[in-house]
Amino acid sequence: MTYILALDQGTTSSRAVLFNRDGQPVATAQQEFTQHFPKPGWVEHDAMEIWQTQQAVMQSVVKKAGIGATQIQAIGITNQRETTVVWDRRTGEPIAPAIVWQDRRTAAACDRLKQRGQAAEIQYKTGLVLDAYFSATKLAWLLDHVPGARQKAEQGHLAFGTMDTWLIWQLTGGRVHATDPSNASRTMLFNLHTQAWDKGLLKLFNVPAAVLPKVLPSSGVLAETDAHLLGVSVPIAGVAGDQQAATFGQACFTPGMAKNTYGTGCFMLMNTGSVPVHSRHQLLTTVAWQGPQTVAHPTAYALEGSVFMAGATVQWLRDGLHIIDKASEVEALAASVPNTGDVYLVPAFAGLGAPDWDGQARGLLIGMTRGTTRAHIARAALEAIAWQVADVFQAMSKDSGLALTELRVDGGASQNNLLMQLQADALGVPVVRSRMTEATALGAAYLAGLATGFWTSAAEITAQWAQDRSFEPQIPLTKRDAGMARWRQAVARSRAWAQD
Repeated sequence: MTYILALDQGTTSSRAVLFNRDGQPVATAQQEFTQHFPKPGWVEHDAMEIWQTQQAVMQSVVKKAGIGATQIQAIGITNQRETTVVWDRRTGEPIAPAIVWQDRRTAAACDRLKQRGQAAEIQYKTGLVLDAYFSATKLAWLLDHVPGARQKAEQGHLAFGTMDTWLIWQLTGGRVHATDPSNASRTMLFNLHTQAWDKGLLKLFNVPAAVLPKVLPSSGVLAETDAHLLGVSVPIAGVAGDQQAATFGQACFTPGMAKNTYGTGCFMLMNTGSVPVHSRHQLLTTVAWQGPQTVAHPTAYALEGSVFMAGATVQWLRDGLHIIDKASEVEALAASVPNTGDVYLVPAFAGLGAPDWDGQARGLLIGMTRGTTRAHIARAALEAIAWQVADVFQAMSKDSGLALTELRVDGGASQNNLLMQLQADALGVPVVRSRMTEATALGAAYLAGLATGFWTSAAEITAQWAQDRSFEPQIPLTKRDAGMARWRQAVARSRAWAQD
């Protein structure tokens, strides 16, 4: 028996999952690591702690499964995206804490670039909305604020990477400095059209080319691990950012297929095929994956929309309002009323993501009367998640010109049956919940397995995909349209509220 080992390096924990040939997890290990918030709006990780936790779970999962390392055919890596780490090539030590994707310290730098009229060119080249979310301004900040960093970078002594690159460096004992196009396309330094680092963008962000990793296919043998880690060298044969990996794990291989992952936020990606589709509705254009040759579009692009507050909205009901004790209680409470009584919650607690991209929007609860109860508010919270996803879904249909016929879903909140029914009603198309909850790790495993012959084709993977349940729309179109119009009214009232 042979297996594929997936390393899933997330925002709050490092995980390792061992998959068999049926695409089923046979063992899992997980370890959380520390979140650092040194100043308001700053979020940092200790890159060495991330490596130590990832190494520990990798070794633990092999022991847990009771297998020998010689039975691991390949390793696939998936990772939190945009998080930025810079280290010294000579020592392998980070020069500063990693700046996490959620970190907002470079927002003012992005505003200055917007004022200089750079946003349109950046979006055309990279497919990204100019924002502190992405890696370029984080990298520039580190080079400017760590003493001596810029000089060392120009001398070729420093290396930059997102978490996939950092893990590859560590797994290979510093022999390989590489990334894949799905992660490179989130840095704001990578040109979607040339599939290469862009000299103009490097100059604009003042980043020396010497710090950048080599860009290698998402599916293909990139490197081999140092033998001392597992006892034998194992090929690293798959790499993709977490949301792209989940799209691959959901077998969204055909243009027009879309998936939505319900976590703290929501991330919806739609496969647009072999040509990047530029958004007119403030969605992101991104590389979904490059390779393997066994899928219809060896380089696939995607449109992506981010909803900032999904599961986090339910956490707010629990921790902020104290109207539930456990997140799992929200479904029964919301189901105890037939509707919200015209109450709408806009959970813009950290601004609005796609398609509005309004950092100044703030949370709003509107439509309350003396008859409003905590059940109405709970139901409005679930509807808010569904309406936000519907906004992104509509924008994707308009941008791509493709009629989306279903939405594949995964992630923790996808287990809430009421939310999934509300989602189908808000979209007007079936919402199909996957039987596989490990879509992200599975996507990384599939990329590695296809590169090494563990799996032979996209058709084989598609055959392994299985639905848990399909939720069909149950309300008439007129009622859905009226609900959406009312939701958009509430969103309009939440916008541009915060004052600097």
